[in-house]
Amino acid sequence: MPDYPANYTDINRALWNTKTAHHVASEFYNVPAFLAGASSLNAIELELLGDVAGQRVLHLQCHFGQDSLSLSRLGAQVTGVDLSDAAIAEARALNTQLGLDAQFVCADVYALPQHLQQQQFDVVYTTYGVLGWLPDLERWAAVVTHFLRPGGRLVLVEFHPVVWMFDNNFTRFDYSYFNRETITELETGTYADRAAPIEATSVSWNHSLSEVLGALLGQGLEIRHFDEYDYSPYNCFAGLEDAGERRYQCPHLRGKLPMVYSVVAQKK
Repeated sequence: MPDYPANYTDINRALWNTKTAHHVASEFYNVPAFLAGASSLNAIELELLGDVAGQRVLHLQCHFGQDSLSLSRLGAQVTGVDLSDAAIAEARALNTQLGLDAQFVCADVYALPQHLQQQQFDVVYTTYGVLGWLPDLERWAAVVTHFLRPGGRLVLVEFHPVVWMFDNNFTRFDYSYFNRETITELETGTYADRAAPIEATSVSWNHSLSEVLGALLGQGLEIRHFDEYDYSPYNCFAGLEDAGERRYQCPHLRGKLPMVYSVVAQKK
């Protein structure tokens, strides 16, 4: 694992605090439609989750809570967690506005056992652009295992590590597939609003599939499902083309590029 700055959580919290207001106001997240009843959940995760009514769900890296609240609308007892205090404040406001009973905790994933003590969940849920903000997946997998009840499941849907190898235009490989460097960049704009007047530093890491699966297996979790998809359900990368049915692909790599993968892992 590469060396990384000790204050990376402060750097990334500042980044996501800056992004949050622009995301809440963006067409990408479409908060008015969400408040009117639209779900933020995609077909991939809905199929993997199944019926969550009555289940206790821990949503790691929940941003400003749309998925958490969509799960709450389905009858789950949801606790959402995020590093960004601005995002958690927005999530709590939406929860109150919608009259739901989700709980939201502002915490770094690694520190979560100190914030949620003696709690276990039926499902730990985390999706889309989450693992790259964590340097050490063995520590992440240990937190997941800590919060799962026996028989409980991790449902992970994530952008494929091959995607993160490319430059922004998907024309060349700029980064390693493997976790061999800490990636520190100056970001301008944001995937939800490319014209947003944002300029902030980010610190991230690429994680290979073997690193993800190995971390889960190392905790004794059983891999019950694994799949890969040649599309993204979000138009969040430059130059994607709408293929219909909430599927976006890179035009010159259509059908050739894995863009998303999913894992379900169960605690024995």
